[in-house]
Amino acid sequence: MSEVRLKSILDNDFYKITMQNAVVKLFPNEKVKYEFINRGKHHFPEGFDAELRKSVNAMAELKLTKAEKEFLKETCPYLDLPYLDFLAGYHYDPSEVQIEQTENELRVTVEGEWYRTILWEVPLLALISELHYQMNNMERDSDETVVAKTLEKAEELNNLGVTFAEFGTRRRHSYKVHDLVVDTLVKNKNSKFIGSSNIHFAMKYGVKPIGTHAHEWFMFHAAEYGFKMANALSLEHWVDVYRGDLGVALSDTYTTEVFFQQFDKKFAKLFDGVRHDSGDPIEFANKTIEHYKANGINPLFKYIIFSDGLNMEKVAEITHACKGKIGISFGIGTNLTNDVGVKPMNIVMKLIAAKSINGEWIPTVKLSDEHGKYTGDPKMIELAKEFLRIKD
Repeated sequence: MSEVRLKSILDNDFYKITMQNAVVKLFPNEKVKYEFINRGKHHFPEGFDAELRKSVNAMAELKLTKAEKEFLKETCPYLDLPYLDFLAGYHYDPSEVQIEQTENELRVTVEGEWYRTILWEVPLLALISELHYQMNNMERDSDETVVAKTLEKAEELNNLGVTFAEFGTRRRHSYKVHDLVVDTLVKNKNSKFIGSSNIHFAMKYGVKPIGTHAHEWFMFHAAEYGFKMANALSLEHWVDVYRGDLGVALSDTYTTEVFFQQFDKKFAKLFDGVRHDSGDPIEFANKTIEHYKANGINPLFKYIIFSDGLNMEKVAEITHACKGKIGISFGIGTNLTNDVGVKPMNIVMKLIAAKSINGEWIPTVKLSDEHGKYTGDPKMIELAKEFLRIKD
């Protein structure tokens, strides 16, 4: 069995870099905890923890190269130069990651300063996914089949006339499949492929790195400032750091309904659009269109990025419902990087707590538009629902 290792420190989702830049600037002293959640109830074979530990320990050797730093500097001028210098000196610290295995159950947690630990989530999930297939001896489709499937999807998306990006790092089958998919999309000249959430592949293939912020940005703000202030302060701080760049707001950390209560005319005008990540996409689109109209904004000047478990059928349905009403684009993840004849994993890693000024750990929660996706401490979930007047 070959050891699974990351090849680059930039083999990560771009929104981790953009959030890290903001955290270094605004929250350099905050401590947090993350936890692996095995939503798909996958079984891990004996010795999985030891192999994962080897892969994690190897990450300490990764370092930003001069070429990678230059790529970020030229491609992402909104990233602070002192931050790029910080990143050039950054090393993963494997002691921040705890890995335990009890029979077929895997427990992975991360703890430490937020500005350091924020980079662990996505590569850890990618490593767990790749090791899972390797250690369970699960045979995937041939490279030729992967290429053919990717080209077929690109053609379908082209026929729909929609732009799309690849968002598949965290649950990819393997680095090799991910590389093959992006290579195929880039070589397909008729494709409306616009970029990748993965910075390493964006650099390798000369496409745009895509991403802004994730649920953890809002979850941290709720722990730090309270549920009522979380959305507004998260957006305010984002604008303070990026001054109009990276203008796509994630809408569903505490339900879309609550989000739109604070996404007022100021934010609706400042942000280019919103990202959909849970719940009924067409219902969400209609709410978004109405919200812009209610604030005197033409929805055709704004857009929605859809990114929730997309396949070609879902993309077609959303496109037909939204075309001519609001701008749309798609971030397609697992369906691109793990459609290889084996069952894709359903795994996530979430921020579970932030340390307050008085040293107490405050549990964080996420109340997405799908109740099954609620995550966090049950008592805190009930408290958040009560504060925000969310009814099941």
